Amino acid sequence: MKRSFFAVLWLLISLIPSKAQIQLGDSAKISLMTSEPWPGAVYALFGHTALWVHDDSTGVDAAFNYGYFDPSQPYFIYHFLRGETDYILGVTSYEDFISEYRQKGVNVYEQELNLTREELQNLWQALYINSLPENRKYRYNYLYDNCATRPRDMVEKYVQGKIIYPQDNNEQTFRDLIHECVHPYPWLEFGIDLLVGNEADRRADVREKMFLPMYLMKAFKDAMVVKNDTLRYPLLKNTQLVLSGNTAVLQQQNDKAGFTPLPAALLLLLVTFLISVVQLVKLNNPKFSTIYDTFLFGIAGIGGAVIFFLLFFSEHPATNPNWNFAWLNIFAFVFAILFWVRPAKKMVYVYHFINFVALTAFLLLWWLIPQQLPLATIPFSMSLWLRSGTNVWISIKRRSKNKRYASFKYMKAGWGE
Repeated sequence: MKRSFFAVLWLLISLIPSKAQIQLGDSAKISLMTSEPWPGAVYALFGHTALWVHDDSTGVDAAFNYGYFDPSQPYFIYHFLRGETDYILGVTSYEDFISEYRQKGVNVYEQELNLTREELQNLWQALYINSLPENRKYRYNYLYDNCATRPRDMVEKYVQGKIIYPQDNNEQTFRDLIHECVHPYPWLEFGIDLLVGNEADRRADVREKMFLPMYLMKAFKDAMVVKNDTLRYPLLKNTQLVLSGNTAVLQQQNDKAGFTPLPAALLLLLVTFLISVVQLVKLNNPKFSTIYDTFLFGIAGIGGAVIFFLLFFSEHPATNPNWNFAWLNIFAFVFAILFWVRPAKKMVYVYHFINFVALTAFLLLWWLIPQQLPLATIPFSMSLWLRSGTNVWISIKRRSKNKRYASFKYMKAGWGE
């Protein structure tokens, strides 16, 4: 849904200020343009939407695109994580809009809106004013205010009647809808599930589903405009495929699933189990187990730090609350360092004990958690649970052994030996 700010951003010469007052002719039309998902970039996996204004009699040819952003801005990643990314409305010609998707090999659909002359004129002028430098910027929100919802809102605002969308009896949450787009990419799907909290598991209604361009296109297809008790007509004049995708190009760009999160999590659990068995047999803390714990808890801590940031410092929707923080928390990173600090041995023991208890509760109550968690969460969290449990058990056994040894020495001293 998102596009590079520098890709094709330009304000047409046809959109000079005097053009704002152009009266569209009888041949003018405004169409909703929808491109199918493209596997070449994460932001393109969701498809894209634009509004195209075309009038041969006046020379107006403008595709209004709410999906431009500037990744070169200072601290872009930081602001993106904060949910402070500003997008803008850019304008291109129809040919430039189509040529991009011709190169990508995806289908593009045109849905001509069934508008009166007055509605056409008002919508065109509103889009033009919105594209001016002082008006074109907006705060992007991937669920509620994006490049698909903005065109919908503009159409709803300037259609002189109420738009009634067809009923959708398919019960889907926001997470389900996101999964539809990213399911061929298991690691991306897993990562999104880790970062998005339980608000994403709320059922989305027909209008909320339109944050995805393909669902917006589907809703517009059978939508009706109701002006009064007797006047009711379709929102669209027609829907047509204006660009047929290139299957060969798409197949070349499709990512292979490869080693997916669940097998990776099971393999990690197996390695963790073997290391723990060796440690329990030797009843000590060999250096390789400390190195392994540093790696395991360090990675978990980094993930926890990202989740912590999204929980408390981000404006993104659906990131708070997030139950993944029960097993991916920022404390793991701190203690991954303290594993090597001898004076912190007691603190490390307390951490492992608390972590073991917390993860035991998390695993036992996993099915009752009010958030859809990926299945790979279980073996991943079990690895942390097993390592904390092993370290607690080793500490208790060694303390008990040392206590018995000290008692035996005391008894021998009492016997005069």
